[in-house]
Amino acid sequence: MSATERAVELTRAAAAAADDKLAVDIIAFDVSEQLAITDVFLLCSASSPPQVRAVQDAIEKRMIELGVKAVRREGEREGRWVLLDFADIVVHIQHHDERVFYALERLWSDCPVVPLA
Repeated sequence: MSATERAVELTRAAAAAADDKLAVDIIAFDVSEQLAITDVFLLCSASSPPQVRAVQDAIEKRMIELGVKAVRREGEREGRWVLLDFADIVVHIQHHDERVFYALERLWSDCPVVPLA
């Protein structure tokens, strides 16, 4: 089974919102085969804690416009790695240093990439 159409739609909207705030290295993985709790992981990077927060705000605003609210948020205060759980998709907004250190792409590299454009 692959990610639902709704999950892909939300992923593309979140990626566009992140891109609008100049997030980089935006990539999405279809994790629906490996995880029962979500369909897609969206990863993106920012260069500073204020930019991480700006990306977070833009994504949450776009999701609200689509009728979706985060069911869980983590890491807001530090602004180094913010996790936004929208049930169908989970967004990871990471400072560049955290992105390199944790290398989530390697962990999920066996999963199909969701085309964003």
